[in-house]
Amino acid sequence: MASAWRKLKKSLIMKISTHRDDDRRRSSSSSSSSANGIVSSPSPSSVSRSSSRLSYSFSFQSSKKTCAICLGSLKKGEGQAIFTAECSHHFHFNCIATNVQHGNRICPICRSEWKDIPFQAPGSANDFRNNNSTILGFRHNWHPPSLPVLETDQFSLEEPLSATHVAPAPSTCSQPITIKALPEFPAVLASDAVSKFPVLVGVSAPPFHVDVRHFNRAPIDLVAVLDVSGSMSGKLSLLKRAVCFIIQNLGPLDRVSIVTFSSSARRIFPLRRMRGSGQDDAISAVNALSSGGGTNIAEGLKKGVRVLEERHEQNPIASIMLLSDGHDTLNDDTRSLYRNVQNLTSNPNYSLQYLYLLPASICSRNTASGNEARRLSIPVHTFGFGSEHDSNAMHAISDLSGGTYSFIETVDNLQDAFARCIGGLLSVVAQDVRLTIQSLSRGVQIGSIHSGRYKNEIFNLGQKATIDVGSLYADEEKEFLVYVSIPASSRGEGEAKLDHMSLLEVLCSNKDSTSSEIVESRRERVVIRRPKVLSPTDKMVCLEVDRQKNRLAVADAIATAQRMAELGILDHAQAVLSEQKTTLLSSVSAQAGDDLCKWLEKELTETAQRMATLQLYEQSGRAYVLSGLSSHSWQRATTRGHSTTILPGEGANGINSYETPSMISMVSKSQCLNGGPSQQPQMVTKSCSLTPRHK
Repeated sequence: MASAWRKLKKSLIMKISTHRDDDRRRSSSSSSSSANGIVSSPSPSSVSRSSSRLSYSFSFQSSKKTCAICLGSLKKGEGQAIFTAECSHHFHFNCIATNVQHGNRICPICRSEWKDIPFQAPGSANDFRNNNSTILGFRHNWHPPSLPVLETDQFSLEEPLSATHVAPAPSTCSQPITIKALPEFPAVLASDAVSKFPVLVGVSAPPFHVDVRHFNRAPIDLVAVLDVSGSMSGKLSLLKRAVCFIIQNLGPLDRVSIVTFSSSARRIFPLRRMRGSGQDDAISAVNALSSGGGTNIAEGLKKGVRVLEERHEQNPIASIMLLSDGHDTLNDDTRSLYRNVQNLTSNPNYSLQYLYLLPASICSRNTASGNEARRLSIPVHTFGFGSEHDSNAMHAISDLSGGTYSFIETVDNLQDAFARCIGGLLSVVAQDVRLTIQSLSRGVQIGSIHSGRYKNEIFNLGQKATIDVGSLYADEEKEFLVYVSIPASSRGEGEAKLDHMSLLEVLCSNKDSTSSEIVESRRERVVIRRPKVLSPTDKMVCLEVDRQKNRLAVADAIATAQRMAELGILDHAQAVLSEQKTTLLSSVSAQAGDDLCKWLEKELTETAQRMATLQLYEQSGRAYVLSGLSSHSWQRATTRGHSTTILPGEGANGINSYETPSMISMVSKSQCLNGGPSQQPQMVTKSCSLTPRHK
């Protein structure tokens, strides 16, 4: 048997050598013709083959340079065997042999069916006996097993959407978005002129009906970009379990693609619907993952973006989940690129060289056309594992793309972190949400808007403004502070005779996520009294406005402390946090026992503890802070640190001010499967109470 195996091995080597010699002769002939100024005409057969491949946008010439399976180079002398099929297309031998083992007898480029199939030699004599029909590395009349099929370089060959979704009926369960518009005080003295009067403007998404079937919610196209580098070896089993949890909780209209990266990146599973065999094949692909090599985050993201950009059909929601435990080791020293980084909340125009490696769909400034960037914007939700991941890069990628950054301190909580993210993505009820704010009285001007990372714009000398909110999860709330200038009241104004002044009118428009219809909510007006003398009621502070001011002040203080920690000035960072904590506790909303203020106090305490020493800050403080700033900037829940809940209370459930019921439900489901606690985090209650102002 050993003799038979040596003969088989020799035959394989001769076969590969023959194809290499043929390639050299063709290359030499082509070069000679070009040197003599002679251009040969293609044969009719080659013209026919080329025409048939036009629909796949992939030329024969490009297929000779790149393996259509792994997208790696096909240059000779790089230590990899090259296989030439009967249709004259070239692939790495290992890539195409694995593809065939997964059941694909079709050429990935021209789609012609092969008669001679490549295979990888058996590893034992028993394997060889079981494959006795094999001759010279090829199988004849071979019947493929029902296993996942590795797709080709043609990323656009995704599974089509169902007819149910292509022409959806208007949703019968959709409800309009609720608007809130509240002034800080109900009245301003008629004789007073106020330069910065805060008005709270917010939106609340309708609830998600849990009994509604999958096709009545907006389906998603999700790409999981997974780090399978050598450092992931001890975490791979938990990663597989977490990704399988995602797959098992998607609906039949949702589609998933899987991209892995180490030193290079590969798309190991095409964009397929999660029904029947689609789910089974996706799980099989995940369970077959192995680790090894370096970390090339940029290349993994490029592959993931390409899957979504080259779709023929699109689900209403599209997103990328990026998972890594290390630094990008293939694209320069990223540590040195962040020495002067400033947090995006206070300086959105910062410069990071590394980000220029990313596609324009993620980093919009990497394109000349801003409109094109907005049209192709793909949110990337990033997850950093452990203390060695690049928190600066993960935060910057998510922040620029409109996603969130979660810091997973212990990998045991990975599945719960995924569950929280998926719970939101699978409950999108509104898209393209936009708030339009209009001044209603002469002299009332919009001066500034505090909207975090949501884009706002002020027009017509402060008479009109917009806030682009984007998508909303079910039951999700977003609140913004709009500062207006109010002139002294004039007797000439019609409303002044009634001691009232209309400040603003707020309108919300959005696209329904299931029917794609444009919906406008009922307009809300902000009206205050303009009396000559203030009554005790006129001096009552709106707790919701005060609460929002506290949230923004705490986020700004943490961002300032983080910049100081980056410079190594930890004592100054601690002083900023301590001062802000004192200010918070003295506010009227905190004095009234507001839940959000309690949550903010815990956040300040935890942040200070993680900035106690430079070593502790480098180990976990930076990632914890950046994850928190990501949450505040987008007013969306992230996972922070070692706990399933974001900030656990003493002997009680944690409080997470941005979690929605859908997120909580999915996290509880994850914990039940893991055998862990199924307690739900406490939701922050919000009220519209008034408290006397302090003079």
